[in-house]
Amino acid sequence: MNKRKVIVYIAMSLDGYIAGEGDDLSFLSIVQQDGEDYGYHAFVDTIDTVIIGRKTYDWVCKQGIIPHEDKTLYIITRNPQLSETSSRYYSGDLSELMKRLQSESGKHIYCDGGAELIDSLLNMKMIDECIISIIPTIIGGGTPLFRNHHNIQFNLLGSTSFSSGLLQVHYAVQYP
Repeated sequence: MNKRKVIVYIAMSLDGYIAGEGDDLSFLSIVQQDGEDYGYHAFVDTIDTVIIGRKTYDWVCKQGIIPHEDKTLYIITRNPQLSETSSRYYSGDLSELMKRLQSESGKHIYCDGGAELIDSLLNMKMIDECIISIIPTIIGGGTPLFRNHHNIQFNLLGSTSFSSGLLQVHYAVQYP
């Protein structure tokens, strides 16, 4: 049995931000095209478990969207009281959770952000692949995708360019 991969699927600006100041995601709209999902639905078919940071989850819910209702979802939080209110919230040891999830059978595991969660998983060497959609704009500030220098190399698995100017790169993560 193959180990379940942990895959980040995320969009960022050309200068490396996943959100502008004040969690502004309006820059994503410059590549919106009717009928184009940039491979998202095909990707989601390869996963059955989602981990997401609480702040990211809360932001998505404020947009009127309840994300990933059809998947096993873990909302990662530092607040142990939240994990007492719902089994979806997880405040325990992230490394233990990830090791358990990877040892179980199933499809791959989707890390749906945010930057703090991605940073933690990179520090633990637990992200296997990154699919990054690069939006052709510079926003100049906000939340960077990569928060710290990790001395990690990425091996290109593929790339796709779209008429909107979006470039999607798919990398395998190679840890030192």
